[in-house]
Amino acid sequence: MVLRKGPQHIAIIMDGNGRWAQAKGLPRIAGHREGANSLREVLKVCAEIGVKYLTVYAFSTENWLRPQEEVDFLMDLLAQSIEDEMPELMHNQVKLNFLGRLSSFSSELQQRMKQAMEKTKMNNRITLNVMVNYGGRAELVDAFRSILADTPHLNAGNIDEPTISNYLYTKGLPDPDLLIRTANEMRVSNFLLWQIAYAEIYVTPTFWPDFRREQLLAAVEDYKKRTRKYGMTKEQVNAG
Repeated sequence: MVLRKGPQHIAIIMDGNGRWAQAKGLPRIAGHREGANSLREVLKVCAEIGVKYLTVYAFSTENWLRPQEEVDFLMDLLAQSIEDEMPELMHNQVKLNFLGRLSSFSSELQQRMKQAMEKTKMNNRITLNVMVNYGGRAELVDAFRSILADTPHLNAGNIDEPTISNYLYTKGLPDPDLLIRTANEMRVSNFLLWQIAYAEIYVTPTFWPDFRREQLLAAVEDYKKRTRKYGMTKEQVNAG
């Protein structure tokens, strides 16, 4: 078997924090706190193995519907993580992006996110995209609205895939090669609906708080064994 090169862009649906906590008799927030440790390690390993982009689903547009106590904790955790992780992000040359409908957050949290992105914008070892108040459908709606705003006399014939991609939150970023979903859920949950069109999907029963170096490397090795065909035959891909 010929092993392919590793993914340059990994996207992760970080699922199972609540179930991890419940299984241990802990409050749900304990799962989110431990999940932050998983992200720290996964980011480190991605940088070590040459992954250039890591995109994680941190808070969806639907997550506002969760219990207020949990939402408040997640906002506090996000704000504190920005402050706590900044020295490591700078040391490891991590460029940080927060992508989503950021205007829904408090002005203080928006300012923290803006400052973090500004401070890390010249880092070039790996880019971490944290999707917050994010939904794939909302992203497409925002993209189409922006296209229409920029082109009031739009001719439908001028709309093509590059145009739409240029108006997504992920403008300028390559699409994910590998999408990882933890906690054994077989759905994409409104995540990167446009960008994952040709991504390889890897689902693991491991809850996110238990997803660390070993689990990430297993996902990458599985990816390397696959043939990405993009609609072609396997023979065509191998010939190319």
